[in-house]
Amino acid sequence: MKRSNAAKFAAVAAAGVLALTACDNAAEDGGADGGSDEEASSEVRVGLAYDVGGRGDRSFNDSAFRGLERAAEELGVETADFEPADGEADSDKQDRLANMAEEGFDVVIGVGFAYQEPMEAVAGDYPDTNFAIVDSEVDEEEFPNVTSLVFAEEQASFLAGAAAALTTEEDHVGFVGGVETPLIHKFEAGFAAGVEHVNEDIEVEVNYLSQPPDFSGFSDPAQGREAAQAQYDRGADVIYHAAGASGNGVLQAAVDNDFTFIGVDSDQYENAEDEQKPYVLTSAIKQVDVSVFEMIKAVVDGEPQTGIQRFDLADGGVDYTQSNEEAIAPIQEELDAIKQEIIDGEIEVPTQP
Repeated sequence: MKRSNAAKFAAVAAAGVLALTACDNAAEDGGADGGSDEEASSEVRVGLAYDVGGRGDRSFNDSAFRGLERAAEELGVETADFEPADGEADSDKQDRLANMAEEGFDVVIGVGFAYQEPMEAVAGDYPDTNFAIVDSEVDEEEFPNVTSLVFAEEQASFLAGAAAALTTEEDHVGFVGGVETPLIHKFEAGFAAGVEHVNEDIEVEVNYLSQPPDFSGFSDPAQGREAAQAQYDRGADVIYHAAGASGNGVLQAAVDNDFTFIGVDSDQYENAEDEQKPYVLTSAIKQVDVSVFEMIKAVVDGEPQTGIQRFDLADGGVDYTQSNEEAIAPIQEELDAIKQEIIDGEIEVPTQP
C-alpha cells in the first residue's frame, strides 16, 4: 500500500477541482440513491454515513463526500449518503449500517471513529459486504471485511504548529478541539510540538468544546466562535482548530477580529467565502477523499482492500496546503524543510499531548 499511495495522491492533486455528480444526500428516513450519468457504469452500490456535523462542514465529512462523488463520476457506482441525527446513540449508527447492508449496498462506509463499535456489531453478520471506517482501527483478523482508513494527523498538525509559530506576532497561539478524544489529542499534540520546535517560548492555549459522550463540539459553530474569541481576547493571534463544523465559527471569529486561522482536514482556504480567504493561512489536510475513492475503486476492480490502511506525510496522505500563496510564501521554505525532516525520521512527532 505504501508504495502506491504517493502516486494515487499525486494523481488526485493533478486532477484539480472535481465536477459535481449525481450523488444525492439521502435522508435518514428514506434514502435516495444517486448515480452517474457517465457512460461508465458499475453494479457496485456504495453507502456512506457521515459523522457528527454532517455534510457541509467544509472539513472532514465534506472530504469524504468528495471521494464518494468522484467514485460516482469516474467509476459509475450507485451512491447514497446518510446524515447523522442530533444526539443519536450507537444503536442508531448500528441500525444505519445494518440497513445499508440489508438493502444490498456492496460498500458501506462509516465516517468517523464513532462508528467503530456499531460497525463491529454489524460487520460479522454481513460477510459479503465491504465495510470501511475512517479514523479508527478495527481488528482485521476478527473483521476481515472491514477496512480501516487511518491518518497521521499529528504530522500535518506539526506543520500547522510550525506555521503558527512562524507567523505569530504576539508569541501566543491557540488550539480549539471539538471533542476531547484520543483522536483529537493527536491534533493537539502535533500542533503544540510544531510550535515548540520553532520557538519554545510561544504560549499555546488549548480549549475543547465538549467532552464525551457529548459530541456537539463537532457541530456547533457558535461555540467554536466563542472559544476562538476568548483565545483572541487573551492574546492569541493565530488559532488552529480540529473541531469539524464548529471550525466555521472559529473562522468567522478570525474575520471579525483580524487574526490568522489555520484550517483542518479539507483545504479551508478553497472552501471559504471570499471575504474569509485572506484570514486562512493554511490547512492541515488529510486525504479522506482519496482514501474513500481508492477503497471503492478496489471493490469495483474486484480486489477489495483489507485491514488497516495508513496514510502519512511520506505518501501524501496528510500535508499542509499552499492555496493562499501570498500568506504561505514567506514561510514555505522553512515548512518544507521541517516536512522533510519528519519524513526522514529526524523529527519524531508525538501523538499525545
